[in-house]
Amino acid sequence: MVNSNADALGIIFPNTYDSLVPELVSERLMASIPFAGRYRMVDFILSSMVNSGIGNISLVVRKNYHSLMDHLGSGREWDLTRKNGGLNIVPPFAQKNIKMYTGRVEALASILTFLKSQKEKYVVMSDANIAVNFDFKAFMDAHIKSGADITVAYSKDEIPAGVRKKDDVTADMYFTFDIKDGRVVKMDINSKENGVKNLSMNIYIMERELLIKQINTAYLHGHSYFERDILATQLDTLNIQAFCHDGYLARVCDLNSYFEENMKLLDEANLDALFSGDSIYTKIRDDNPSRYIGNAKVKNVVAADGCVIEGEAENCMLFRGVKIGKGAKVKNCVLMQDTVVEDGATLEYIISDKNVTFTANKELKGSDSFPVYVSKHQTV
Repeated sequence: MVNSNADALGIIFPNTYDSLVPELVSERLMASIPFAGRYRMVDFILSSMVNSGIGNISLVVRKNYHSLMDHLGSGREWDLTRKNGGLNIVPPFAQKNIKMYTGRVEALASILTFLKSQKEKYVVMSDANIAVNFDFKAFMDAHIKSGADITVAYSKDEIPAGVRKKDDVTADMYFTFDIKDGRVVKMDINSKENGVKNLSMNIYIMERELLIKQINTAYLHGHSYFERDILATQLDTLNIQAFCHDGYLARVCDLNSYFEENMKLLDEANLDALFSGDSIYTKIRDDNPSRYIGNAKVKNVVAADGCVIEGEAENCMLFRGVKIGKGAKVKNCVLMQDTVVEDGATLEYIISDKNVTFTANKELKGSDSFPVYVSKHQTV
């Protein structure tokens, strides 16, 4: 773990894009959605910040944050249990001036007193809907070298289908950039264009004093959204530079993309691309190594610790503590923590949430374009 101190504090917005995955966030938020066998979505951004020397990180939550608090605890696994800085989770109504926010402007306005009291020169902000091993140090270095007011991170991708089909055009917006000589000259909101675009990762860096000034002004004018109300309206007056991330990136935009991004990690090349850089940290769960008993057959499976497999599994992402009984057949499935597939059951294209039980000899099938989701604590 990198111990050098970057002159920046991190702010993560864990609830952004909750509206895209209502099935997965009925009892949690986007940041605490399980991903890649043993991680949560927040682990990737949080670990990337820590690995880049950012040791003062706040998460401004909106709702359904108890699972996130349980996962992060004191921040020990991320080396964020510190006297100065460390991990700070800010729930709504924790103080008189902190309320349920709509957009980033309102969220940041509610912690202005905190921002004013900090010592770091820069603020790095990010959402938690992407799984990425991001180099915040290179991001910060590029920002300082360019002399920019604000630097935004983007990737060259097609706009995901999950965000295109939203009904509410104001909730959880997405952004594409036109870039000239490294500078953002145009920002499109909820673009419907096809093809590869400069798609925002919603990761930003700017000086803390500038952020305080911009939030003060925007909030006084009744604005809510950082990108729409601050960035898009000041492209001529603020020097907004763009930073391209060309490494591996997984975006969770709807239930289908959640399934697809997990399944992509069954390809060793993708798994290496996501995890071969700096370490990604997560909450420790003391468990036995996965066990394969009797006539178990396993092909192209990522199995976390604590799994017990007696049946057949093919093309599956198995989280911690999954149990597959004798004669059971599981194919093309994402099974979250402590899912139990009893003897003789058959599953195909299934996403099971935590603590789901599929009873003996049951058969349940979805399709590659429509995986069947089974919610937490259900018995099928």
